[in-house]
Amino acid sequence: MTRSELIAAIAQRNPHLYQRDVERIVTTIFEEISLALARGDRVELRGFGAFSVKHREARQGRNPRTGESVSVDAKAVPFFKTGKQLRERLNGG
Repeated sequence: MTRSELIAAIAQRNPHLYQRDVERIVTTIFEEISLALARGDRVELRGFGAFSVKHREARQGRNPRTGESVSVDAKAVPFFKTGKQLRERLNGG
């Protein structure tokens, strides 16, 4: 599902809301999650899952084309762990 499909689905289920308002709500939610992760915070949505940031150390990698050793910098990567209710729903529980 894309962002526009999500907005359309929410707007369809809530006919009393304008599509532009639903779009603003969805955008705000995603922005707040992104800002929280950028601050290093964890975002937990009960029953759905938790977003967090994992830090990867600097390491020596290898260029797959040439086989040459390459230095890979340390970086922060977003991580999502599913919640128990979502896992159960996906697995027919």
